[in-house]
Amino acid sequence: MLTRLGFPRVGEHRRFVAAIVADTVGSGLFMPITLLYFLAMTDLTLVQIGTALSLSAVLTVPGAFVIGSLVDRFGPRRMMLAGNLVQAVGMIAYLWADSLLAVALWTTLLNVGRQSFWGSFGNVVTAISAPGEREVWFGFLQAVRNLGYSLGGVLAGVALQVGTDLAYETVVVVNAVTFVVAFVLLLDVPDHRAAHPDDAPLEGWGVVLRDRAYLRLVVGQFGFVAGMMVLNFALPVYVAETIDLPGWVVGAIFTLNTAMVGLGQGLVVRRMTGRVRARMMGLAQVVFVASYALFVLAGWLPVWLAVVVMLVGAAVYTFGELTGGPVFSATAAEAAPDHLRGRYLGLFQLSWGIGGAVTPVAFTWLLAHGQTTLWWVLALVAVASGAYLQRLPRVLPAAGLRVTDRSGQAPAESA
Repeated sequence: MLTRLGFPRVGEHRRFVAAIVADTVGSGLFMPITLLYFLAMTDLTLVQIGTALSLSAVLTVPGAFVIGSLVDRFGPRRMMLAGNLVQAVGMIAYLWADSLLAVALWTTLLNVGRQSFWGSFGNVVTAISAPGEREVWFGFLQAVRNLGYSLGGVLAGVALQVGTDLAYETVVVVNAVTFVVAFVLLLDVPDHRAAHPDDAPLEGWGVVLRDRAYLRLVVGQFGFVAGMMVLNFALPVYVAETIDLPGWVVGAIFTLNTAMVGLGQGLVVRRMTGRVRARMMGLAQVVFVASYALFVLAGWLPVWLAVVVMLVGAAVYTFGELTGGPVFSATAAEAAPDHLRGRYLGLFQLSWGIGGAVTPVAFTWLLAHGQTTLWWVLALVAVASGAYLQRLPRVLPAAGLRVTDRSGQAPAESA
């Protein structure tokens, strides 16, 4: 049963949802001030801090393979619990991180904990949701995550306003506490561990990597990942530096995005009900292209009108996020066999890790080579990805199912 906003009734899963809220509030509290924290609390330069963070990101990319195997072996709940404890330790250690090596080391530990938590997330969501409601649940929890990040961001703003060492240290401690709270909440969550068939020990990453149909889904998602990285890594620079709009516009864009995801995700999923998943994946790319066109247009307009167009473009962009996110997640989860879902979703999440490592450098380079270069490249990527995904149902039946269609789970005819 759904609420008026199109979200599922939480019921017996309230502790799991509460754990997601606790985790994201803490992360949303620290993420916006990460660079500022190390600038204030260490003698490191901005370049040195960036190097440490990039190094830790590269070191933890292979972790997706290890986490996936551990999820299949020990179950997602145990890995989420371990992830919370590891993140709590890594965050507290930041209080004593005063060198490039220390920052890189503890950030790597944090990233491993984050991989463990979110690498198990899809397995739990698949277990607690009924077939035909996967998009609803993934969409709902995405909205919850966004609202948690938003609340954390507001509290981070308060800490920045205070600006003292004690304020920064308090943020670190509070973030660590939220991980402990999430750990406690998850203790009573059932261990949704899939039963292994008799021949499961003979299977592993070889089976996953030979699944060409699933690999096509992972490849197809790279276009969506590139689009999703625009909000954090491209728009702030483009708005504030490339087209020289007032700094408050960046904050307004993030606020608009958060509000739309928090309040509109369930309604968008409800609107997509009965539509073929692969077509919704393609639609998300088309919507991204429309938003890129508006961003380009804003760069040619007077400031006051450019601000309006950028906000409209941000709203269109967010609609692309609302359309593609739940569908990609539900397809990835349902296309994986139960006893290997940890590995499969680990591979699926790898595209996000690679995107997070590559896009900051790529976007910066493209923005430096012309006001519109980035948007033309992203548009080409989106169009190619959308077209590629339309052929996916021919090899991956889960991509041909209809969104939240309870009446039938048969694949739709390929377009």
